[in-house]
Amino acid sequence: MKILVVDDDRSIRAALDRALRFEGYEVGLASNGAVALDAVRDDPPDLLVLDLSMPDVDGLDVCRRLRAAGDTTPILMLTARHTLGDRVVGLDAGADDYLVKPFALEELLARVRALLRRAAPPVEEDDVRIVRVDDLEIDPAARTAARAGEEVTLTRTEFDLLLLLARNVGHVLPRDLIFERVWGYPGETTSNTLDVYIGYLRRKTEVGDRPRLIHTVRGVGYVLRVPA
Repeated sequence: MKILVVDDDRSIRAALDRALRFEGYEVGLASNGAVALDAVRDDPPDLLVLDLSMPDVDGLDVCRRLRAAGDTTPILMLTARHTLGDRVVGLDAGADDYLVKPFALEELLARVRALLRRAAPPVEEDDVRIVRVDDLEIDPAARTAARAGEEVTLTRTEFDLLLLLARNVGHVLPRDLIFERVWGYPGETTSNTLDVYIGYLRRKTEVGDRPRLIHTVRGVGYVLRVPA
């Protein structure tokens, strides 16, 4: 597996280079967003570890340009900004996960492993069966979703989250279980990441005032229910 580390801080690039190589990954390095975009085009990596704040072409620009071009490479965004608004901006741009500096190396490695597992999940017969809930239809093999016959455009994480909820229709899924199944690691109690993605899914699946599918169970988690 090849990981491209993009950060304008030389010391951070060097530290991540050593740590990731020690774990057995092939590592590419880029000091800014423009170099990163060239590297992705010339030698596509399996995952990007991408700093948000860089001069000229920053991490948000890199995310947006890659996603606009149809590139689905998993992106772990690094940033010193920690507010909910900053996190939403990064996820909106197309990042798959978000880690605030300073971070523990063990946590970064765990998130890298989780993103790589999600990018290449094992395919079993049950995994590719089309899921239908009311007027929602999800095709796991094609990774497409539609409601009332209209396509719902989803990011990788949005699709995985919606599929998990739809496969467990009527069952309340605790937050920790959702984090474990979708992100591959237990969620922090203070993390708003899941709530942000639930908001994305609601907006996309409720276009045209369609009835709500995804409901909050306070203090527990979320459930997808057939509209009454």
